[in-house]
Parts: sequence; structure tokens; C-alpha cells
Amino acid sequence: MGVLQGRVAIVTGAGRGIGRAIAHKLAREGASVIVSDLDADPATATVAEITAQGFEASEFVGDVTTPGFAEVLIQTTLDRYGDIDIIVNNAGYIWNSTIQKHSDDQWQAMIDVHATAPFRILRAASHYFREAAKKDTLAGRVHCRKVVNISSVSGIFGAATQLAYSAGKAALVGITKTLAKEWGRYNITVNCVAFGFIETRLTQPYDVVPEKIDVKGQQLAVGLPEANMQHMRNSIPLGRAGTPEDAAGAVYLLCIPESDYISGQVLVCGGGLTG
Repeated sequence: MGVLQGRVAIVTGAGRGIGRAIAHKLAREGASVIVSDLDADPATATVAEITAQGFEASEFVGDVTTPGFAEVLIQTTLDRYGDIDIIVNNAGYIWNSTIQKHSDDQWQAMIDVHATAPFRILRAASHYFREAAKKDTLAGRVHCRKVVNISSVSGIFGAATQLAYSAGKAALVGITKTLAKEWGRYNITVNCVAFGFIETRLTQPYDVVPEKIDVKGQQLAVGLPEANMQHMRNSIPLGRAGTPEDAAGAVYLLCIPESDYISGQVLVCGGGLTG
């Protein structure tokens, strides 16, 4: 039995990359996982992979930036599993350009997905969390619930061409630190993992074949020039980019009972990168 046996976890953006690795990690350790993703096919595939290994997961498809999404996500989780123990706010993407090319739509899109969506999800969960904490107290139970928000070193140190992205990720750090103060009385820890250079489809080199993602019908180029990527690798003390599994491991540390007295913290998962 894993250390998260009996726990229920929500992971947004769990169909691909880091989110997929997080969903797999939590499920392997015993959690029942809601695999939330914008796209049905990768969400279904992730759930199929997890259940084929004998673990529990189910999908929830939708756009985290849509008003009303958060309330339906929370209620669906409660209807399926009866509890919520872990929320990982991971969904997001990058849309880079220098400030003179930053449009209002670009700015708002980054704020919406990286700050507003997590805010709405946590606000929707707050009603259940408060009542669950009261029931735990009356029953004499000590039950620690967990929130892990996914930020970036760009939100801490800044990054050229990532003004809106950095602003959204910095906002998520503020959300983390504020809710850690508000929710401590409910025995909820709220922490943040700031990723450095993790190899996913969003950070692959685009010099040869540019990768594009579909966001609300708009095709957005993602990735980085190979020269930039090599520079980043050279600046990492461990000498390599991280893998999605490395990233999942950092999130896992903040979901297990051993971290029950850690809250309001930002853990940089960047191979020693310090800015």
C-alpha cells in the first residue's frame, strides 16, 4: 500500500507532460486521481495507463479558464470519491514574446490560466474544506489536506520574453502564501513548486519543426531555440534539464504526510538553478 492510500487527488493539466507524470506518481502511491485536462484524448489515455496498472483514476475534461469550471470539477470529484485531499494546480501553457509584441489578449490569457483558474478552483474547494475540517475536529480526527500550486522560476526570477507568463506565475506564489495563512486553521498546507527547465513539448527546440498547441482555436507556437536551451542547460548545476518524473517527485514531496508541517513555501525544482 502506498503512502497516499485512501486519498483523493485532483491534478489539472494531467493529460500530458508534467501533469501526466504527477497523476501517475500519486496514483502509484495509492491516491484516487481526477485527471483533468482541456483535451479529451490525452486525459482518456492517462486514465487508461493508470488503471491498466491497477490504480484508480478518472477523467474530467474541460477548460480551467471557463467560468463555472471550478465548481463542476469540485462537485464531480466529491460525487465520484466523496472527499478531496490533494489539489495540484498544474494546468497552463506558455505564450512568449517581448513586451512591445505583447497583446492584451496574450496578457489576459496568461493571467487567466496561471492565476485566475487556480484561484477559482481553490475558492470552489474552500466550502468543502471548511466543512470537512469541522467534521474532522468533531470526530477527533487529525487529517491534513494538501494544495500544491505549480509556478516557475520565471515567476520568481523573471525571464526575457515571458512577461505575462512570469506575472501569472508570480501571482500564484502570492496566492500560495496568502492561503497558507488563511487555511492553516483547517489543517490544510498550501505550497508551491517552481519548476526550472523541465523537458516537455512546451520546452522542446523549435528550430527544426516548430510545435504548435491549439488554445481555443488559436495555434500558438511553443518551444525554445536550441541555443537558448543549451545556455539553460549550462546554467544548471546538475548539468541537465529535468524530466517530468523529476517534476512529479517534487510535487509528491508536498503531498505526503512527512510534509504535514510545511506550508506557505516555494520549492524550486530546477537542478540547483537559483536565477
